[in-house]
Amino acid sequence: MGEIDLWVWWISAAILLALAEVISLDLVLLMFAGGAAAAGLVDVLGGPWWAQVIAFIVVSGGLLLALRPWLLHHLKRRTSLEHTNVDAYAGREAHTVTAVDGTGGRVKLLGEVWTARSLSDETFQPGTKVLIARIEGATAVVTAAPREEGASS
Repeated sequence: MGEIDLWVWWISAAILLALAEVISLDLVLLMFAGGAAAAGLVDVLGGPWWAQVIAFIVVSGGLLLALRPWLLHHLKRRTSLEHTNVDAYAGREAHTVTAVDGTGGRVKLLGEVWTARSLSDETFQPGTKVLIARIEGATAVVTAAPREEGASS
């Protein structure tokens, strides 16, 4: 069996790294794929194995340090981040089931009853509409909901 050129290994590694990037989506493996492609190019041009390794290290490092931060910055600007899980509850309305103060209480949020406490030690009577400021563990931290126009005091 004849010797396989190193460029075949480098390009195979570049393809596998690029495919693995599709799963990870953190733009690190793609930078290593670029380094492997560069090392394969050095082999095609007749460079020795050590020059291929240096090309891999230099190109991968350069892409990681220069291109990746730039790509991440532009991707974050163009893609709106969706809040999920408990982060999506911030800003939602809830209704108090029991009195809620700075030490505890209960609210109904999206059909579920949650333990709650007031953000500002204000006390909310049962049936009061409140806003979820944040979720801490299994506790909804609530604040006063804005008053609706025309509501009686």
